Amino acid sequence: MNWFKKIVGHDEKFFDLLEASANQAESSVALLVKMLKSTSDIDALDEMARTRRKDKRITEEITEQLCKTFVTPLDREDIEALSSALYKIPKTVEKFGEKYLVCRPYLESGSFTRQTEILEQTTATVATMVTHLRKRTHLEQIKKENDRLHYLEGEADKLILQLTHDLYSGKRDPLKVIIHMDLYNILEKVIDRCRDAGNVIFQIVLKYS
Repeated sequence: MNWFKKIVGHDEKFFDLLEASANQAESSVALLVKMLKSTSDIDALDEMARTRRKDKRITEEITEQLCKTFVTPLDREDIEALSSALYKIPKTVEKFGEKYLVCRPYLESGSFTRQTEILEQTTATVATMVTHLRKRTHLEQIKKENDRLHYLEGEADKLILQLTHDLYSGKRDPLKVIIHMDLYNILEKVIDRCRDAGNVIFQIVLKYS
């Protein structure tokens, strides 16, 4: 019977891999917070790179398993879409880390505290939503969590408007304004990646409801 379960994809390997990918997204944000608080910048960036590479291997494993599995527990295109959305989270976080190291001498302490707080909440929500796929959670619960992602994205948008107003007040050095805005925009992209992953999950659950 085990061989049959593997052929039809009911051994839950895809859920295991997707949950592992979501966990890497959470880990990448935890490392980002660590980088912002630490003086060992290079070490933190190396850890980010390892997390991103680990997630890439998970993404590649998902692709490989899709080729080997005759019947999958979710539509193939949905698995691929969610896998891609999840991988973009640590990839974008690493991009922030690389630029942050270059620009750190021009940055003020605590410049990204509020954004990272929102980011921790969004990645945690995405990870929870991914676990619901295995559990076949009701649509109402998934919608509630997806609505939370959109709310957090809205809060991030409001925050960047406030920060933009402050940066363009004329009280800041123009170079620092450019640097801060560039980094703010990358963090906003990470939050957008989380929203994208949440939307994919919601559409999957909606399809099977």
